[in-house]
Amino acid sequence: MNQLTPKNWVIIQQRLTPYLFLLPALIILGLTVFWPALQAFYLSFTNYQDIGESPRWIGMGNFLKLWKDAVFWKTLENTFLYLVGVVPILVITPLGLAILVNRKLRGINWFRSAYYSPVVISMVVAGIAWKWLYAENGLLNQFLKTLGIFPEGIPWLTSPAKLLGIIPISLASVMAVTIWKGLGYYMVIYLAGLQSIPGDVYEAAAIDGSDGIRKHWDITIPLMQPYLALVAVISAISATKVFEEVYIMTQGGPLNSSKTIVYYLYEQAFSNLEISYACTIGLVLFLIILGLSVLRLVVNQQDDQNFNL
Repeated sequence: MNQLTPKNWVIIQQRLTPYLFLLPALIILGLTVFWPALQAFYLSFTNYQDIGESPRWIGMGNFLKLWKDAVFWKTLENTFLYLVGVVPILVITPLGLAILVNRKLRGINWFRSAYYSPVVISMVVAGIAWKWLYAENGLLNQFLKTLGIFPEGIPWLTSPAKLLGIIPISLASVMAVTIWKGLGYYMVIYLAGLQSIPGDVYEAAAIDGSDGIRKHWDITIPLMQPYLALVAVISAISATKVFEEVYIMTQGGPLNSSKTIVYYLYEQAFSNLEISYACTIGLVLFLIILGLSVLRLVVNQQDDQNFNL
């Protein structure tokens, strides 16, 4: 039998030390994240409305209710529209801003700060400010009335009518706030990637005739593909989980035209006290976000393989 010698004991201590440092964080995560997540998973298969009562097992009952819930499918559609409307803009536009502020010009730091300033503003403050701008007598409608384009103004947050027959006006108005607030954040990510590209690459491309806008198509975009994929997945997950903008500006109205899946979860849990049903909605949301995260890992692996080649 192997005896526990002082040398072996030192080796064991060296191997266990990193895990001992991780243990406090694991305990905190277990109590605040993992255990509540397991409880929510269990509650999604039960009927639990009153906190003082014990959950009653109903199996797939909540999922069958969810399948027949027209409001849930409406919120899922709105979330998908939010995803499709916000993500492409947040992937493309910040890259253009990053290219602009990556140049060595006088006062360029001021422009970087100006573009990034919406990121540090609280979403509550931003939502209230934009709600005033969208008001019937707000700045936007006053500007349109002055130009004579829309004399009666536009019901930005109070109309279920759809733009081009696709996206409700109220939902598009909330999407604009998400885009405005996210541009600076993703610009910084792109800026970090642009500054890692050696200038010699652009000089060599210029010798080959690739200059001006063409150099960004030939050099910048191919080398920025990992950052493009990162921003696409991060913005997609954020758009899927959007809540604050909807809660502050429209509260899901009018006629559920701007209600997203997270807001519907909140409504079921805290307004209707349908805790088990809310957990079921949360489980569906978790599966959607898990799919986006797996997509991100697959894209990462492909990028790594292409880089190695």
